[in-house]
Amino acid sequence: MPQPTVCIATRLFTPEVGAAAFRQRVLADSFHALGARVDVLTTVPPSGQVDDGELHVSRWPALRDENGNIRGYVQYLSYDLPLALRLMFRRRPALVVAEPPPTTGLVVRLASMLRRTPYAYYAADVWSDGAASVAAPKVLVSLLRRMESWVLRGAVLTLAVSEGVAERVALLGVPEDRILVVGNGVDTDVFTTEGEREDLGDPYFAYTGTMSEWQGADVFVRALKSVRETHPNARFVVLGQGSELPALKKLAEDLVPGAVDFRGVVPPAESAKVLRGAVGALVSIKPGLGYDFAKPTKIYAATGCGTPVVFAGEGAGRALVTDEQLGWAPGYADDAVAQSLREALDAAAAGDVDRDRLAGWTREHASLSAAARHAAEATMAAAGVSPR
Repeated sequence: MPQPTVCIATRLFTPEVGAAAFRQRVLADSFHALGARVDVLTTVPPSGQVDDGELHVSRWPALRDENGNIRGYVQYLSYDLPLALRLMFRRRPALVVAEPPPTTGLVVRLASMLRRTPYAYYAADVWSDGAASVAAPKVLVSLLRRMESWVLRGAVLTLAVSEGVAERVALLGVPEDRILVVGNGVDTDVFTTEGEREDLGDPYFAYTGTMSEWQGADVFVRALKSVRETHPNARFVVLGQGSELPALKKLAEDLVPGAVDFRGVVPPAESAKVLRGAVGALVSIKPGLGYDFAKPTKIYAATGCGTPVVFAGEGAGRALVTDEQLGWAPGYADDAVAQSLREALDAAAAGDVDRDRLAGWTREHASLSAAARHAAEATMAAAGVSPR
């Protein structure tokens, strides 16, 4: 039996740091483990040593913003337009997997129609919902929703990271039998209780990942001002980037000067080191913007390291933290968040945190490897591709 080829179209891929890059790397490794040749069509990373292992990775330069991100529709198109040619003029694959944004999905669907190739779409979230949440022009939201719906309806399978995402995908007209909830997670070999632990001398909370309008991480900075009245040494370490980063830096300088350490993007191992040493991890979703269904990966990264979560927001994330006893979920009010931060500080000082239980829960329920294996097997089956 000839070796089937699976092509993954993703603008982000390791060694870049980000949930999409990690998700697609582990998915690619899962396809390879099932006997497929894996061709990854991605971008040249801004920095870092490339180790693609046994994968066939084709990298193309793309426009990046001043922070090195491929974020914004001009930047997306700098990847998507060359992608059309890269998909058309290469050996015909048995299956293509598209990572968001929907513009990439559009290119994949058009190329797949011309070459009669089945494709799948990995829905980490619903982009048209995101555009609506930040008050984008109604015409743009409508156009994006139509595009996203058309892309999703053409896929042999849409991989949803949560039940909430699956429900939103179904509302775009995708039949339920072509939606699979594969779950989400982290690399439990990296985000573990074993390894180096940051030691600042003072107790600190860690925020890792994206800072955009819908995260609303400013609630934590406002809460910290109140917390330092009773716990004057409490600090934050912030890892990551995003559109709200400049505003957060200014707010921190105005309210709690010197108490928030912004370190930018760091490798996963460094992020795990910071999380292990933290008394708690900060996770937020601003209510009412259409993202209350999300379960941020930040939760799993923290609990994998044995660190409890302080979740500011409503919806699925708050329910997850509450139901599984992963930390504190006070809602989104400044005073309530501040109280939970105080409780986390006191719990850590008293030694009342069961880090082994949190890490064990993560290994059982939030392994990215397990989710990727499930996704690879189901996608190949839906496309009629037999493992070698």
